[in-house]
Amino acid sequence: MSQALRLARQAAEAGEAPVGAVIVREREGAPPEIIARAHNQVEQLKDATAHAEMIAITQAEAGVGDRRLNDCTLYVTKEPCPMCAGAIVLSRVGRVVFGCRDEKAGAAGTAMNLLNVPTLNHRPEVVAGVRAAEARELLQSFFKARRAEEE
Repeated sequence: MSQALRLARQAAEAGEAPVGAVIVREREGAPPEIIARAHNQVEQLKDATAHAEMIAITQAEAGVGDRRLNDCTLYVTKEPCPMCAGAIVLSRVGRVVFGCRDEKAGAAGTAMNLLNVPTLNHRPEVVAGVRAAEARELLQSFFKARRAEEE
């Protein structure tokens, strides 16, 4: 989560919503390995789908050479949105660890729970609230500064 928070800070410096994501592969008999790192790039790429999780999942799949990430953990600073939760399920990420909750659009149990739909073929383990205060502070500071600039 430390690296995800570092990436979130980089996103903020670049004018992006401060969300960072890291994917760690944990294969039996091998040490855990970071296979993807990303932060939001929505503004930079002019792409509404360029969330940290989406970019990290794409990188991880390319690095592994498979669309299935069962042996991976996604660490992300903010609860995934519905789009990202869908990608997590489709790529079969084994575990999701996130920082702060998203009261408006969190799709890992707060506003809705797309990561635990019984009819879907995959349900990752979810760990919420890891370093949540830091992640929340990054987001709140960023948007407070953004609102002040607009005044």
